[in-house]
Amino acid sequence: MTETITRRAGGRAARREARSNPLAANLRPVHPGQEGGTYRPLTQSQMDRIHHAVLDALEQIGLADAPPSGVAYLTGAGAILGSDGRIRFPRALIEDTIAKANREITLFGRDPRHDMLLQGNRVHYGTAGAAVHVVDVHTRSYRESTVQDLHDAARIADQLDNIHFVQRPMVCRDIVDNREMDLNTLYACCSGTTKHVGTSFTEPGFVADAIEMLHLIAGGEDKWRERPFVSNSNCFVVPPMKFATESCLVMEECIRAGMPVLLLSAGQAGATAPAPIAGAIVQATAECLAGLVYVNAVKPGFPAIFGTWPFVSDLRTGAMSGGSGEQALLTAGCAQMHKYYGLPGGAAAGIADAKLPDMQAGWEQATSNVMAGLSGLNMVYEAAGMHASLLGFCLESLILGDDLIGQALRCTRGIEVDEDTLSLEVIRATCIGGPGHYLGAEQTLGRMQTDYLYPCIANRSSPKEWDELGKPDLIAKATEKKMKILSERAAARFDPITDTAIRARFKIHLPA
Repeated sequence: MTETITRRAGGRAARREARSNPLAANLRPVHPGQEGGTYRPLTQSQMDRIHHAVLDALEQIGLADAPPSGVAYLTGAGAILGSDGRIRFPRALIEDTIAKANREITLFGRDPRHDMLLQGNRVHYGTAGAAVHVVDVHTRSYRESTVQDLHDAARIADQLDNIHFVQRPMVCRDIVDNREMDLNTLYACCSGTTKHVGTSFTEPGFVADAIEMLHLIAGGEDKWRERPFVSNSNCFVVPPMKFATESCLVMEECIRAGMPVLLLSAGQAGATAPAPIAGAIVQATAECLAGLVYVNAVKPGFPAIFGTWPFVSDLRTGAMSGGSGEQALLTAGCAQMHKYYGLPGGAAAGIADAKLPDMQAGWEQATSNVMAGLSGLNMVYEAAGMHASLLGFCLESLILGDDLIGQALRCTRGIEVDEDTLSLEVIRATCIGGPGHYLGAEQTLGRMQTDYLYPCIANRSSPKEWDELGKPDLIAKATEKKMKILSERAAARFDPITDTAIRARFKIHLPA
């Protein structure tokens, strides 16, 4: 009797130890590039109508304010410059561009294990935005964001499994000079994470310096061009239907330097885009298709992400409402149009209008993140950390968002139906001559880690256990994890020779 108990206990201990070890990437319940696409708020006929409205808008209305170089590229590709200065796009040009555009794009990380394949319904979540404040959860206050805050955000995101890329979420408000700000933004992100980084540039003249820095980080121009691990987040349009002249020139420089481009159209429904959700999708899609023609005119087949980022207004005040249900629908509808054209795309989700990581932030961030994943959005930007409709970024919220996005990815994965998951033989063995429960079944133990996701910070204990544990607080636990990550040397830091070379060439504000 004793021997039997010992053997069984030993078996349980071995299984428990095996379960405590990290799973191989292919066995984890969620992973980067999880397949979505089961949620479709638009019918086929509705997408067809949006497409035809987009073609009409581009052919009849067109876009204004292209720079002279853009006019040359676009008219050379077949667009028409009107006497009113607007560039109009014949239907055939749009259809030819869609046919020739990339159907898949790989965004590289400095570490190849963080490479992301943008294709079909593969979903990736990450940060983004241009918050000008940091949220201090302990004083419940906002202060201006700094380059150190940005670096800390990148370091934290580097350690979070469900944050797949780091696009600059904050502005370095402590650096006044725009050139220095752009270069320090790049340095702060790249020295904080080996995941793919997204950034923007204030002026086209700053791109060459940034590329020089990236050549130093990569170990040479050839290595950079082989695996460009930074992309340009480019607001190439000023909605409604105007090119942003300076940003277009930045885009041209980035294309020449081999830096992938996110074509970002960020109209605000009811303000700089039509108030109806369908109308906002029409305008954003039209603007991004115009951008796609532009990119392919500069360099055919160049990697460009179809970035329809329309936002929602609270029409009572005109203020942005990134945490609304309408925003979640808008993002999901945009994702469907990406699939309609077969183009790799991204949009915004996970934004909270709430000022702190509270219950309001929870429902706002969860609703849009889950819907974005279910819709198969390739790149879910601003998915964690964002508060006050993009004005504030919270490091604790970034950590809590990792748990939240994990659950969104589990929803995205959906339900597998096969011979094993239908479980008929397990039901038979349990009910006929079996124990009458599934707690010790091999299937239960085998599926415990591969099918079920467990939060790192969230608390699932009973009230009694919670009380015995000292009533742990989510924010306090997130702060504890933040401090632990930031107390350790960043794995992404550059080697001393590279760092010295960068600091000799550029004014870096972070301490060595």
